[in-house]
Amino acid sequence: MSNINKHVDFFDRVQHITEGFLTRSAVVRRDKKEKRKAKHPVLDWLDAFIWAACMVLLANQYLVQAYRIPSGSMIDTLNIGDHVLVNKLVYGPELLPGFIKLPGFVKPERNNIIIFESPAYISRGTVFDVAQRVIYMLTLSLVDIDRDEKGDQRVHFLIKRAAGKEHDRFAMVNGNMLIRFAGEDRWVSESEYNKKRGWNHNITRLLTEDQYPLLRAAGKAEGWYEKSFSLSRELLDQTSLAGDLRYYDGFARGEARLETLRKAAPDDARYAKELAKRRLGWYVPEGRVFPMGDNRDSSNDGRNFGPVSIKKVLGKGMVIFWPLPRVGGMK
Repeated sequence: MSNINKHVDFFDRVQHITEGFLTRSAVVRRDKKEKRKAKHPVLDWLDAFIWAACMVLLANQYLVQAYRIPSGSMIDTLNIGDHVLVNKLVYGPELLPGFIKLPGFVKPERNNIIIFESPAYISRGTVFDVAQRVIYMLTLSLVDIDRDEKGDQRVHFLIKRAAGKEHDRFAMVNGNMLIRFAGEDRWVSESEYNKKRGWNHNITRLLTEDQYPLLRAAGKAEGWYEKSFSLSRELLDQTSLAGDLRYYDGFARGEARLETLRKAAPDDARYAKELAKRRLGWYVPEGRVFPMGDNRDSSNDGRNFGPVSIKKVLGKGMVIFWPLPRVGGMK
């Protein structure tokens, strides 16, 4: 009989504890509900907004961020006004906007579409940079407060294709890229290499082969003008025609100018040195990538500012999410 009483006492205690726990839980839920009712709707909305904003900031900073394409340097892959999503985790996100880049899972590979800080960007200060990037992320790239005196957007980030990686060499011939890989003794055309790899993204050219003689004539005329030489009628006519071209290949024109100056002043080592640098092309040191726009004749890229440190590469292009007709992945 005593055993039965013990069991009854035990179950009574369990029931009492359970009822107490459920009662306290109900009271807590009721109190929370009453507090929510008593809370001002504006404060309730503000709490929800702050929570949502924090989630957006965390996702944008460490996982995926939205960007708007400001220029035509990547046409036809990316058009002006396209809104894209960039994977920030794969190459390593920044701990804070503009500060301390964390290690990534992989390094940028050849042909990846990458976003990076423009080497030409001049900061307005840490506070402004952080505020600009927070607002930009919160509005999913719709609002950018970083504007110049005319109200135009200042280019803080660039999105290009990683055309080359460590130890590659590059040269341009009539606007067409040649690559010499580490350990190789011959140059390979970009089109040949891409074809072998099965990469079919479009390289947009705005200049044609028959326009290059005009560009070289204009470069030659610049050299003659610098040396105060008289220009022939034929050269004047060609230069005039070159002036009607909408786009220029500054490298081809500059090479023709240097050739003229070197011939005019063979004793001046500066011209021979600069000409040799142009013909040797660009070398990509370790820890860097060489970015180029797919729109080769209208792109500010590695040909202008050189290879970019991998530490400055912030993400890898994923998809276009706006406008609707262009929704899809990046290739």
